[in-house]
This record gives sequence, structure tokens and C-alpha cells, in this order.
Amino acid sequence: PHETKSKLKLDGTYDKKLEQISGSEAADIAQIMINNALDSKVNAISGSLNIVSENFEIANSNGLCEQENGTYIAGIINADSNFGLSEVSGIGQACCRTLDKFTPEQIGQDAKTMCVESINPQKCESGEYSIIFEPYSVGELLAFVVASNFDLKTFSEKKSCFSNSFNEKIAVDNFSLIDNPHIPQGIGSKSFDDEGVKTKVNKLVDNGVFCKTYSNLFDSFKENTESSGNASRPGSPMGRSSEAIPISAPHNMQIESGDMSQDEIIKDTKHGLLVGRLWYTYAVNPIKGDFSCTARSGVRIIENGEIKSPGKSVRIIHNLPNLIQNISAIGNNKRNVLQWASLPSIVPSIKAEKIHVNPI
Repeated sequence: PHETKSKLKLDGTYDKKLEQISGSEAADIAQIMINNALDSKVNAISGSLNIVSENFEIANSNGLCEQENGTYIAGIINADSNFGLSEVSGIGQACCRTLDKFTPEQIGQDAKTMCVESINPQKCESGEYSIIFEPYSVGELLAFVVASNFDLKTFSEKKSCFSNSFNEKIAVDNFSLIDNPHIPQGIGSKSFDDEGVKTKVNKLVDNGVFCKTYSNLFDSFKENTESSGNASRPGSPMGRSSEAIPISAPHNMQIESGDMSQDEIIKDTKHGLLVGRLWYTYAVNPIKGDFSCTARSGVRIIENGEIKSPGKSVRIIHNLPNLIQNISAIGNNKRNVLQWASLPSIVPSIKAEKIHVNPI
């Protein structure tokens, strides 16, 4: 790309206090996370606190010269218990860009609550359920199942399960999926991508209709179109890197919020499961959209609008087009989610119907 004439200034992506934080201050934050996960029924606590500060610059011989500062903070706590008949666990997670928005207390409390409320789980019978995916599990699905289907390269090579559905309805009316690189506190928020192209908000799915893909310069050139500003040289666990060859990736995948609280969604569920965390999520047949995952932590059995008991682990083998065509509720509890070394998202709870599960 050539020199960018107008510079985009984003809010909520850099914090001098976070850049200058000391090791002892970071240790104090980690201790707060741990302290809030303590409970007489929790016998092991583990986790991590990651803080990244960067000054990213990119230039070329066409006059391009872009520079951007960024800070990131992300914490995660796992709480484990062998208090009951079988071992159970819980997770708490938070991530943002400025220190004042980071909530270490909530991370520990969430991990403790999920763990303690999972003690003495009951078997989930094989069959069809309504499943309420909480934000952390929705983020897992977006990162490992959904996102790649909207990559221009995947789409044009007919390897997306939506390759034959452009400008067609692929989901329920109230489902919109946005790549938003400009949202404050977004882990992937940036004014220009890792090739120096200005970023922009892209609606990939608008009210159920597949309307856009994302791309970098190389892939867009091959398809005789313009880059969407999605070149990425991802750093680990957050931020950018100096890798030589960029890939195409969304910045912040965002699902537009609904108008129901999670409690209201639960009350409106006759026979279902509440799933707090997914493990081992991967595409089985990407072209058809088939995927597999394990609901291992934070499973709750719902009957007639009430949580009856914690549930044991279940295996979910499902299909992405089927999943998003059977969404029956979207929550209003949108939050930042970051899977380890993966794609960030900003998502609410989502309820989908007719999902078959098998006990493990």
C-alpha cells in the first residue's frame, strides 16, 4: 500500500499506566485473581496473567509509514475441586486494553463459582437439547469453527461451508456477525492492519445474510478485489509480531446483542443445557460445516426453566449452518473473550435448538 493520507485515532487501545506497570504491581493483580478463587471446596488454582505493551511500525518504499502504540492485559484462572464424587473445574477470564477496565476480582469469582456449582454432576442423557452457550464457549466456537468460513481465500477456494451462499440467508434474522477493529477495549482493535491498510468495520453477516468476507493484500489481489484490511501477524498471546508473511484474520469478531438476559433465556428453556466452557473444538468436515467439541466445565442441566443440577461432560457433534439457522435467543451480556493464542471476540450468550449430545 501507499501512504495513508488520513490517520485514524482509536480510543481505549493504549494505557500509559499499563505500559509502565512494575513486576510487583502485576504480581499483586495476579494475587487478587487467586484470592477471589479461594474456597474450602476448591483444592487447586492455576492460571496466568499476561500484559503486553507494543510500539508497532510499518513502512515501505511507496511512502507508507504507520505507527501505533498498544497495550493489552488478559487474565485467566482455573479452579479445580475433588470435593465431590468426581473431579470438576471452573474457569474465569477477562481481557481488555487499559488497566482501569480490568477486573481481576471477577476472574477469580467466576472460576470459583463455576467450579463449586459443578460439584457432584449428574449424567446428561443422550439426545437433543436446547443449548445455551455462555460467552466464553461462544468465543471458542467463533475462533475454531466459524471465523475461517469468512476468509476470502477459504471462500474462493470453495472450502467454506458458505462458499455457495454469498448474499444469501445463512442464519436467523437477528444474527449479525461483525468484524469490528475500532471498538474501544477490543483485543484486536487497531487503526491499520499488519500490511499498513486502514482497517474498517465489516459486517460479515447482516441480519442473517452472508454479505462480506475478510482478506489481506495477496488474497484480494488474486481475486481482483480490494483488501478488507485484515492482514495479521499475530503475537502470542496478544498484540502483533514481526513475522515475515501475514495471514488473513478477523480483528474482533462481534455478535450483536439481543434483548434477553441469560436468566431470562434459562427461564424460557424447557429441556436444555447451559454450557460455560468448550474444549477440543475443531472442524471435522469444514466444507460441510461439521464440527466437534466437548462441554467439559460449567455444564448445567435445565428442565422447565430451572437449573436442576450440574451436568457431566458431553460430546457435541454438530453442523455450523444448522447451528446458526436454529438460534432461538441471543443474550444482552456481551463481553470480551480471548481463547489462548487465538482470535478475540466480543460476544453474548446464545441459545440454539436441536443439538444432539452424547455423555462421555
